Parts: sequence; structure tokens; C-alpha cells
Amino acid sequence: MEEHDIICTGCPKGCRVTVTVEKDEITDIKGFECPTGKEYAINEYKNPTRILPTTVRVKEGEFPLVPVKTAKPIPKSLLLEAMKVIAEKEVIAPIKIGDTVIENILDTSVNIVATRNIEKK
Repeated sequence: MEEHDIICTGCPKGCRVTVTVEKDEITDIKGFECPTGKEYAINEYKNPTRILPTTVRVKEGEFPLVPVKTAKPIPKSLLLEAMKVIAEKEVIAPIKIGDTVIENILDTSVNIVATRNIEKK
């Protein structure tokens, strides 16, 4: 039997949830104060995902970098590999908020999108 402590970020309360696991199966969940906390803990144990915010280099822009993020969460296990792909990318200004900078990163069906406008210099 193993216990995993998870801090829920599903709402502002930040409940400390304990997930008890036997043979990779969840047998008990304690500490959540709402249904969101329980679901968050299950997902965080089984398949943790994250939104990845970072930057991409810009050519001919008013700024050398544009902030970007994943349009949806991607598996936590892919974050480092995704950062390597993103680090190789360079875009040409102008860029608008919401523009897709990288399509379908790492075959996740998730795009990397710009989160700021960058004008051409």
C-alpha cells in the first residue's frame, strides 16, 4: 500500500488530498472538500497534465521573443521533450494572440499558441 499526497488546484481552497494505492489501483481518497478535488486527485495520480507556458524566438519583431503556451494541457511526462521542440522554433513577425506557432506538438493533438501580439519592426 502506498500513499500519495496531492495538493488540489481545482479551486482556491488548495485541499491536501491523500490517494491510497494498492497494485496501481486507487483504494481510497481522503482530504478533498468538493467533487472537483476528488476528480483532480484521481487525474493527477493516473495521468498528470500541465499547461506549458514558455517563449519562442521571433525574427524581425519588435521583441526577440513571443510568449506562448499549450492550447490545452499535455501529459506531464512530455514537458521536457516539448520544451526541446519549442526551443528549436523561430517565427517571423508579425504575430497575433492565438496564432498557432507549432501544430500538434509531439502528436498530442495540442497546438502551441502565441499569447501576445508582436509587431514587425
